Amino acid sequence: MYDRAAGKTVKGVTADSRKVKKGDVFVCLVGEHVDGHVYVAQAVRAGAIAVVVQSTEAISKPLLDTLPVLRCDNTYKALAMLSARFYGKPAEMLTMVGVTGTNGKTTVVHLVEKILAQAGRQSALLGTLGLKSSVRQTTVASSLTTPMAEDLQQQLAMLKDEGFDSVVMEVSSHALWQDRVYGCDYDVAVFTNLTQDHLDYHKTMEAYFQAKALLFTGLKPASDKPKAAVINLDSEYGLRLKTMCPTNVQVLTYGLKTDNPDTVADVRAENLQYSIHGATFDCRYPGGSAPVSLKIAGQFGVYNALAAIATGLALNIDMAVIKAAVESVDAIRGRFEVVADKPVVVVDYAHTPDGLQNILSAVKAVIPKGGRMITVFGCGGDRDVSKRPKMGRIAETMSDLLVVTSDNPRTEDPQQIITDILAGIERFDAGRMQVNPDRLAAIHQAIDLAKDNDVVVVAGKGHEDYQILADRTIHFDDRQVVQEYLKSNTPV
Repeated sequence: MYDRAAGKTVKGVTADSRKVKKGDVFVCLVGEHVDGHVYVAQAVRAGAIAVVVQSTEAISKPLLDTLPVLRCDNTYKALAMLSARFYGKPAEMLTMVGVTGTNGKTTVVHLVEKILAQAGRQSALLGTLGLKSSVRQTTVASSLTTPMAEDLQQQLAMLKDEGFDSVVMEVSSHALWQDRVYGCDYDVAVFTNLTQDHLDYHKTMEAYFQAKALLFTGLKPASDKPKAAVINLDSEYGLRLKTMCPTNVQVLTYGLKTDNPDTVADVRAENLQYSIHGATFDCRYPGGSAPVSLKIAGQFGVYNALAAIATGLALNIDMAVIKAAVESVDAIRGRFEVVADKPVVVVDYAHTPDGLQNILSAVKAVIPKGGRMITVFGCGGDRDVSKRPKMGRIAETMSDLLVVTSDNPRTEDPQQIITDILAGIERFDAGRMQVNPDRLAAIHQAIDLAKDNDVVVVAGKGHEDYQILADRTIHFDDRQVVQEYLKSNTPV
C-alpha cells in the first residue's frame, strides 16, 4: 500500500465525496444517515489518490489492489489529524478560546472576541453566526455551530495567514464527540451551562456532559503556553468539571450564587439591576471590583458577561479594557433582541426548555406594570422529542397569552410537533392559548393581541433567516417578519 502512495502529492483532505478534487485524500465517515464508505468509487473517479477507512468491506477488490487504503479505528479523528497536518497545525500558532455549553455560547464568543479586539489583538470568532471579526471585514457563513474538521482547519489557516493571532469559537457537543476539534490546541476552555438538548443524539444527560467535558480534559498545559478553564460554578455540571481539569490548568470560576461560602465564584455580579434593554452590576473579581453596564438583557446575559470577563482575566487582559469591551457590545442578533418597541417585541433563539425558561423569566422581570407577556414558539422537527411537552408546560405557566406554532418542522408533520408540545399543557385554555402552524400568521396574531405595556416574545429561531420544511428550505426571518408587519400596519 505504501508503495502505491509513494511519490504522490496530497492536494487536499475531505470527507465529502462531492468536493473531491484531483490529488485529495478522501476520508470515509460513518454518519447517522450516510456512510462515506459507499462513496469511495465516486471519490476515486473525482481524483482521490488515497482513502482512509474504518472498514474495507464496501470497497471493491480492484480498488483495493490499486489505491492506497489506510484503515483506522476512528476516521473522524483521522480526518481532524490529517486536516490539521495538511494546513500546518494553525491552532498551535493562534491563541485559541473554545466555548461550550447548552446556552450562551454565541453571546460569550462575541463578548470575548470584542475583549481581545479592545486589547489590541487581531481577533476573530467562529460559531453559529459564522466566521466574523470586529477588527476587520471578515465574514464567512456557516451551517454548523462548529465546522467539520477540514473546514475548521482551512479557516484557521486562512486566519493565521491573514495575520490574525486569536480565535474564539463555539464548540458543540457534536463537534467534541465527533472529534472535529481534535488537534486544536485550546488555551482557554469556557463552560456556560448544561441543560436538556441534543438527547436525540447523546441519549442521556451524562453522555451529553461527557462530550462537553472533552474540551476541558483535553487541555494540554505546556511551560510556554499555559492553559485555563473558565467554569460556571452555579451549575452542578460546572462543579464536576472543576475537578476534571488536568493539573497545572488555571481554573477561574464565575457565577451569581453566594449562599454557600464553599462555592462562591471567583468572578461574580453583585447589586444587580435589570431592564428590557440591559443590566447593571458590580463585578467582583480576584483583586478588585468594577461597575458594569450591559446592553445585553436578562440574568443569562449577566452570566454570559461574567464568563467573558473571566476569560479576559484568564488571558491576562486588564479589567479596564475588559469593562470597556463588554459595555460596548449591543444585543447579539437573535439573542434577547428587542426588534420593535410599539409593541415591544423580543426575538430569541431559545429552543430548549432551559433557554425558553430563561428568556421568559428575563422578560417577565422587566415588563411594565399591568403589561402581559405574549409568547410565540414551536419546536424543531427531527430533534429531541422529549423536550417538546416540557417547553409547552414552561410556556403555558409563564406566559399570559400563548401562540403555539411551527419552528423548523423538517420531515415531521408540523401538527404532530404541536400535539407533542400541547401534551405538556395540563388544561388548554382557549381564552389565552391559540394554535397556528403557520409561523408568519402566528407572529402577526401575537402582535395583534398586544396592548400598551405588553411584550411579545418570539422564541426558537433567533438569528435564523430560513425555515426548513419537508421538501424545501424557505427564507424566513422572525425579526424581518415582525418589522415588516408593524411597518405595514403603521398609520401614515
